[in-house]
Amino acid sequence: MNIFIIILVTLFMAGYFMMDSPSQYIKKHDTQYAITQADLRAIAQCATAMHNAQINGFEFNDICTEQNQIRSDFVCLDNNMRITNCDAGRNRKPMYSYIVTATGALDENNYNDMMLVLEKHFADAGTFGMFRNNEIVAGGTSTKRRVPDAIIEKMELTDNQLVYFTQYEIPSPGEQVVVNVQPDIVCPTGTAKTYKFGRWQCVAFNPKTNCGGDMIWDSDLYECVPDESRKQLCGTNQTAILVDSVWECVEPFPDKQCPVNMVARLNYNTLEWECVIDPTMDKNIKKCNNVIRGAISGTLGATLRIPQSPCTDCERMIVDPETCKTTCLPDPAKIDDVKCYPGPTAECSGPTRAFFFGFPNAEYAENVESIRGMDIPLDGTRAQNRRFNCMDCAVSGQIIDTEKSRPPYVVVCK
Repeated sequence: MNIFIIILVTLFMAGYFMMDSPSQYIKKHDTQYAITQADLRAIAQCATAMHNAQINGFEFNDICTEQNQIRSDFVCLDNNMRITNCDAGRNRKPMYSYIVTATGALDENNYNDMMLVLEKHFADAGTFGMFRNNEIVAGGTSTKRRVPDAIIEKMELTDNQLVYFTQYEIPSPGEQVVVNVQPDIVCPTGTAKTYKFGRWQCVAFNPKTNCGGDMIWDSDLYECVPDESRKQLCGTNQTAILVDSVWECVEPFPDKQCPVNMVARLNYNTLEWECVIDPTMDKNIKKCNNVIRGAISGTLGATLRIPQSPCTDCERMIVDPETCKTTCLPDPAKIDDVKCYPGPTAECSGPTRAFFFGFPNAEYAENVESIRGMDIPLDGTRAQNRRFNCMDCAVSGQIIDTEKSRPPYVVVCK
């Protein structure tokens, strides 16, 4: 009996030790506070980056601006605290000049958390705080700054928005202004140059995408190219071509009867045979029999595709009859071609949207006579893809500067 009691006591003590042992407890951490702080700090950092880019005259097109409805604009007031133009024309300049950046309205429950973020990380940012009751409460200070009613109406400010104010002075006509030129940087391979947080930076560049159909990603060209390993073995009298990014076997021999001096040619876009003028019947004497183009090169063992033209789908080729050198020029007539611009062209219009051409360098732009001598933006925020692109100035709360723009070649936001 005593032995039985001893066994029961031993089992009871062992169970008690196992249940109460510190090693059996998993400490639970509440990470919600840290998540909220990180999210709010990211919103504040995006707003400051947008504000600094506006001050320095650059575009900041990070996805965070769209996610948090961040916009920035120049706002100027006259002596009567009414909105006026931000220029010094007619020997008059605005009495007050501001750069205003605002986010979308934050959740009411995040007001105190955002004030803690501002106090901890942006205490020296100046007038940067939460907007409430027509006032801005800056982080790290107990003062409140009244916002003029005209600015509230123009920027459509509402309570619980994060607002950044910076006042600046517009120079008088004839006044010399010294501009600090931002030094250019050269980014190493695998990175891209971008303007963030008031300066040029090299950020990781990883644009790899999943290619559809029988296409494969080319890490050198940064685009999808035909995958030769998926090319089909076609039957007799057939050949493989790409149709909508997929290899298909077609009959290359025509059954189309063409008139005299014309031959049948397969249109690879419609996969239909069409009659064209027989090139052997062309009696025009051409001065340039051999056109000088850029060299076609690639890595050892690569399958190279020699293009019919060195120009893109958005360009037309001009041949100099004296030197026989080719020049590619933007062709606005090709904007409606889906290979040139894939989206609906009708949507890229109005006071805030217009087409611009992705000039690769200033020398290329000089070949376009209609914009020769204009200031062509070639910063890292613009595409340099030698195609037509749609510029949406409304993303940064701006409109198109009609004086500095000449669509569809050059578009500058005002």
